[in-house]
Amino acid sequence: MESFKKQLRLSALIIMFLFVVITTLPYTLALQFNFYSKSCPNAENIVRQIVQRRVKADRTIPAALLRMHFHDCFVRGCDASILIDSTTNNQAEKDAGANGSVREYALIDQIKAALERACPKTVSCADIIALATRDSVALSGGPMYSVPTGRMDGLISRASEVNLPSPSFTVAQARQSFSARGLTLNDMVVLLGGGHTIGVAHCNFFQNRVTNFQNTGAPDRTMDKTLASKLRNLCASNPNANPSTFLDQNTSFVFDNEYYNQIKKNKGILQIDQELALDPLSSSMVSSLATNNNQFRKSFVNAIIKMGNIKGSGGGEIRKNCRRKN
Repeated sequence: MESFKKQLRLSALIIMFLFVVITTLPYTLALQFNFYSKSCPNAENIVRQIVQRRVKADRTIPAALLRMHFHDCFVRGCDASILIDSTTNNQAEKDAGANGSVREYALIDQIKAALERACPKTVSCADIIALATRDSVALSGGPMYSVPTGRMDGLISRASEVNLPSPSFTVAQARQSFSARGLTLNDMVVLLGGGHTIGVAHCNFFQNRVTNFQNTGAPDRTMDKTLASKLRNLCASNPNANPSTFLDQNTSFVFDNEYYNQIKKNKGILQIDQELALDPLSSSMVSSLATNNNQFRKSFVNAIIKMGNIKGSGGGEIRKNCRRKN
């Protein structure tokens, strides 16, 4: 009898040990399509329905979710570390200067709350970001694609680790940043196009281009003069409010390849946008994408799934509240 009790205690210890290991090690298994088909079969429908309601009320939501997904994956991998709130002992990623433009945290909270009611402790916040982004892209006219899921939520979020590509980067500098995350030059060109075809930029990110480019005392000569004048007036109209403008000046709310046609006409808002059309490294890709919307859509799907596969590091769990560790 005593031997049997010892075996039970040993079995219990082994189970506890395995649970700790599984829930704290970085996840290394490949993501899977329909990961929640058995554990939470209605998960993707729940995400989609909430995103649909939000996008119906605000057409800028797809751009916001694309930005959140990108900013999350580029720091510690796609682990929802961008969602964690700062504490008195730690300044989290979301409070880094480069993440000041990231928004819609409340939307992720709403989706998480609905999923916790349906399937407690099952769907990760990281998967919610990926799925919500996918649905919002489709709702803005972009492709509907399958998202592999099974991500874990990260345990670490530090503002000091946020090192994102700058809007004033050259193509070579941006390429190096993307390459460090396992993404190619082609991935970079289509991901920037996907994010910027429906995105906006505030004056602080481009004002130097229309007033004092690289301390020349004059606007950037590579920008269309009419556009430069328009943007200069926009930024001067209410400097304290830091106004914004669409990165695609034509089909601003539609996910399409018009962004590439705009930058070919020297109407890139951010410096990196215009550099893509001018630099020999990327100009031929821009020309090809500008003439073929189907190619852009297919390339974007491949690139964003690849970006979404960037693994998190430093352990993982399924958070009950996306804003804090369990």
